[in-house]
Amino acid sequence: MRASDLSHHVSKWFDGSGPGADIVISSRIRLARNLAGYEFLPCLTTRRQAEVMEKLTKALLSLELGEAVFFIDVDASSALEQDVLVERHLISRQHARSKGPRGAVIAPSESFTAMINEEDHLRIQVFKTGLQLRECWQQIDRIDSCIEEKVDYAFDPGYGYLTACPTNVGTGIRVSVMVHLPALKMTGQIDKFFNAARDSDLMVRGLFGEGTEAVGDFFQVSNQVTLGVSEEQIVDEFVDLIVPKITQYEAMAREVLLNQQSDAVDDKIQRALGVLRSARLISSQEALFLLSHVRLGINLGRVDGISIDAVNELFMLTQPAHLQMNSGGALDADHRDAMRAKMIRSKLCVN
Repeated sequence: MRASDLSHHVSKWFDGSGPGADIVISSRIRLARNLAGYEFLPCLTTRRQAEVMEKLTKALLSLELGEAVFFIDVDASSALEQDVLVERHLISRQHARSKGPRGAVIAPSESFTAMINEEDHLRIQVFKTGLQLRECWQQIDRIDSCIEEKVDYAFDPGYGYLTACPTNVGTGIRVSVMVHLPALKMTGQIDKFFNAARDSDLMVRGLFGEGTEAVGDFFQVSNQVTLGVSEEQIVDEFVDLIVPKITQYEAMAREVLLNQQSDAVDDKIQRALGVLRSARLISSQEALFLLSHVRLGINLGRVDGISIDAVNELFMLTQPAHLQMNSGGALDADHRDAMRAKMIRSKLCVN
């Protein structure tokens, strides 16, 4: 299987289903691991990188996950194929653009992915739709234990799992949720969300992770502390305290829009629909911005005849690499904008 085989459909974890998915798009847990007896990646020779990749690929491909995982040689992939994997959150942009032997092992459902030779030797991830962090943890804990039966991890009794970045030392866990917060943005209360995140020692990133902007009112919220606390403690704090507080802020902002600014919010939603249904050229950023309004309108019951899964599909399939991959090759910006607009018009049932 190749990246091109994935680019025609939306990832299962991004389909708009799952508990609380009107606000919490998806849940993800990532574990950072390194092999004992090998230097951290910046100090590895190309030959040693290849050894690490061979050992980890063999271990990962032998996992029994209920579906047969497949391997992608990221180093041998084209820039377009790499970008499709980035847009689907299966690898990081850093992994895509690095040099040397590196790969990814992916489940066809995309609920599990592993990056080999990214910042650490191994980073495994589990995704689920909506708020399902405990389910993510149960699954990734089982997978991690199975891998550890096949390879030796770099582990210190005092510090825990050893990682290339000190912020990951300890459990090596990164717990995150992707949230959609358009009402907080519309009501000018988004700073309440940022302040709550800062006070809770959380990291807030954009749709595509570190260094990206929060286009389409999507934010990734994740923990920063991994040392001195257990994995279960971090997951419980997210599920019981952090995510409820974020969703409460957004739900209250949506109530304000409906009760006090209904004409204004309806105007934004209908203007967004009007542009999306008639535009002949539309950029990726503008499409995300307008589709965010439509998604809010559906969840508020102000839009009929359009499903959440249709809008979520457009969020993913109108990204630049997906458009080009599905068209058969590279496109300049104007052609991408034209193809994006055509796809959106078709999906929203307007010629």
